Amino acid sequence: MRARLGGSERGSAIVEFVFIALVVFLPLVYIVAGFSSVQRGVFAANAAAREAGRAIATAPDVATGRARAEAAVAIAVADQSVEATDVVLAYAPAGAGCEAAGGYAPSLVPGEEFSVCVTVTVRIPLLPEFIDANTATGQFVVERDRYVDG
Repeated sequence: MRARLGGSERGSAIVEFVFIALVVFLPLVYIVAGFSSVQRGVFAANAAAREAGRAIATAPDVATGRARAEAAVAIAVADQSVEATDVVLAYAPAGAGCEAAGGYAPSLVPGEEFSVCVTVTVRIPLLPEFIDANTATGQFVVERDRYVDG
């Protein structure tokens, strides 16, 4: 015959499981969600810079190129589910990084080289909006073809 030991601990496994789920799993899920939103912002910035660079490099004039670049950025960030209000498109001269972006305007002359910089503000889930958690910047170097009809 078996003696019943620990009869007073009946049902404690459920309590322990709930405690472990709250203490371990919920923070783990939040960390994974935070990292995935940051990675989504990085992917969006890089893809948007690349697509905007390709769009402006093949444009016949500056106005058309800027319109195409803005449309390409909007499509690229929407593909990664990033809000378009958190995206900045800027241009930098050849050899300069994205830190110098903003004051340069490409002229699209044959042989021109410049950088397209896209900065995306990444919001971490469940944090207040006044906390700008991270920014991701994508850069794409454009070299306009030297032999352009025009």
